[in-house]
Amino acid sequence: MSSLPRQLARTRRFTLGAPGRITVSPDGGTVFFLRTRAGDDPVSCLWALDRATGEERLLVDPLDLLAGAAEELSAEERTRRERARELSSGIVDYAADGACEVLAFALSGQLWTVRPSDGLVHRLPAAEPVIDPRPDPAGRRIAYVSGGALRVIEADGDRDRVVTAPDGPEVGFGLPEHVAAESMGRHRGHWWAPDGRRVLVARVDTAPVQRWYFADPSDPAQPPVSVAYPAAGSANAEVTLWIADVDGAQDGALTPVDWDTKAFEYLTGAGWDGFGPYAAVQSRDQRHVHVLGIDAATGATEVLAEQQDDAWVELVPGLPARTAAGVLLTSADQDDTRRLLAAGRPVTPPGLQLDAVLAVDGETVLFAASEEPTEMHLWAYDPASGLRRLSEEPGVHSGTRRAGTTVLVSHTLDRPGTRTTIRRDGGGSGGGLAGGGSGGGLAGGEGRGPVVIASHAEQPVLELRVEMLSLGPRALRGALFLPSWHRPGDGPLPVLMDPYAGPAMRKVTAEQAWWTYVSQWFAEQGFAVLAVDGRGTPGRGPSWERSIHLDFAGPALEDQVEGLQEAAARNPSLDLTRVAVRGWSFGGFLAALAVLRRPDVFHAAVAGAPVTDQRLYDTHWRERHLGHPDEHPEAYDRCSPILEAASLTRPLLLVHGLADDNVVAAHTLRFSAALLAAGRPHEVLPLPRVTHLPSEEAVAENLLLHQLDFLRRALGLPREATR
Repeated sequence: MSSLPRQLARTRRFTLGAPGRITVSPDGGTVFFLRTRAGDDPVSCLWALDRATGEERLLVDPLDLLAGAAEELSAEERTRRERARELSSGIVDYAADGACEVLAFALSGQLWTVRPSDGLVHRLPAAEPVIDPRPDPAGRRIAYVSGGALRVIEADGDRDRVVTAPDGPEVGFGLPEHVAAESMGRHRGHWWAPDGRRVLVARVDTAPVQRWYFADPSDPAQPPVSVAYPAAGSANAEVTLWIADVDGAQDGALTPVDWDTKAFEYLTGAGWDGFGPYAAVQSRDQRHVHVLGIDAATGATEVLAEQQDDAWVELVPGLPARTAAGVLLTSADQDDTRRLLAAGRPVTPPGLQLDAVLAVDGETVLFAASEEPTEMHLWAYDPASGLRRLSEEPGVHSGTRRAGTTVLVSHTLDRPGTRTTIRRDGGGSGGGLAGGGSGGGLAGGEGRGPVVIASHAEQPVLELRVEMLSLGPRALRGALFLPSWHRPGDGPLPVLMDPYAGPAMRKVTAEQAWWTYVSQWFAEQGFAVLAVDGRGTPGRGPSWERSIHLDFAGPALEDQVEGLQEAAARNPSLDLTRVAVRGWSFGGFLAALAVLRRPDVFHAAVAGAPVTDQRLYDTHWRERHLGHPDEHPEAYDRCSPILEAASLTRPLLLVHGLADDNVVAAHTLRFSAALLAAGRPHEVLPLPRVTHLPSEEAVAENLLLHQLDFLRRALGLPREATR
């Protein structure tokens, strides 16, 4: 039997074999998705499922198209996949026209299309490498990015041409800049008009941005790569919008979109529907967001909605959007709740925290929201039926919807893996950003019950033994993992704190996620493993999230200590004389901070990819929480462990990928230099050619084993075999 570390590495954290990237056809009858053939197969294929019969059909196998050749990725595509946290290969993304008659995708830098009606696959003679190809809604042509230019080619392969060409060496069209993809969640840079005659495109000029250089120390013959990285307090890329005519007498003509780019330098979202193009822009201090309606003929804009907050305006994925009737959808923080607004009016109640808008189906809005921070549920709203919850089981749910067909994607604590269910509710037809109609509850419909899209993901070799906890006066959510073999009276267990605990995600959720198996594996080695979500984590309301404004170090660490002490008071199996902490990214920062500030509580730490100097992280993410470093230098200092290096008295292992262009390796290297200068012993594990997301099988597996060995040494535990 495979060990859990090896299985996690081989299955890419159990993502292989699970369906994803789901698209519903405009009649609701066909569901398209990506999935690898098996739980250890890294090559993703494109599939179609007939909702009426439940039958699957393989549309495209990339191995057939490559004819045995290895997949080749451009630097731009590697970066795009890194920003998207993509772990598979092959067809990792695709886009469809409005009728789902043409599906386009890039493979090994080439442009391919498939027509689901006859299954014919074509390679189009596009300029290479091809990035982010998207058919227009009418299905006549395909826009894509290559060489910094936005290009358009007819769907039959005719007339490949440049629509917007770079006018400088550091200018690009059609792709998001670094902070948009990494920190805003905007992964697109071009949007078609509904008639396919024009396209809204982002122009990115990185000339003002400082250049950082990444070299591979393990291969000194390779020259360094230059990257435009906007560190906190420095200049951002200049981002503007343009409307390009791709059909008619003015083919290639460009119209600039007019807004105050000095006051609102961030483009956080954009789109084009039956009511015209629109965009959302945000001020540098992130306290103001304007939703703009755009005149497609002149590029003039008008403010459709405004958001303001004294700390920051939280961006909600999927917003802004409009329904088929043109009702503008936005969000607002009211009654300590992030609420969905329709035409400026709240349509969700206090206490239901909006997380993301997932689809707009006619007048029906499909969204994810939570009432309990360990769960996320799928909800729908429309003016006729009001608000209704579509997911029932406790867990973490997402999905999409079109023409009355809803796809529910569920993760629960009592079932491993992903369950993807297709349900029909009576349907209809309509327009809006996602097309389709509206309907009532999910009742099956058309004489057939729900259809499940098969998952081929592997079953974990471990079973969870986890207890969900509510800890202390703040009701901190925690998850306690104990060894499967441990029984009351067996004696105390050393404790391993295993948090993320930052604003990007929750780790204490009612699901069998990949990280829960990592915690359980450490538990099987003889630890009581505790994860705690404290202040600043999402899903508990605006005041909870913003309690870390200008100081995310102090509250985050205080909540880890409180959660540990409260859990130990309940369970005598936790030995507070032997406590270690491990984490990655924000969790790595928190682990380093724990042994620096609270050596009385934490006796050893593993800090993976930690941010140790907050001035070295990107503008949008870091200034959101700490403000501008020129205005709040004390906030950056109090949250930078590098300045506290001399206080280290406990064993510390630092781990960092040397190819990480998100949290750059300089964080660990400078921290290590400061520790050495202060005479503080520590260990450093550099990972050559590894980015922020270690995915190479041998590295991912042995990284866990190395951490286990360090923790045993640091806490004076025997190096015994796994029980």
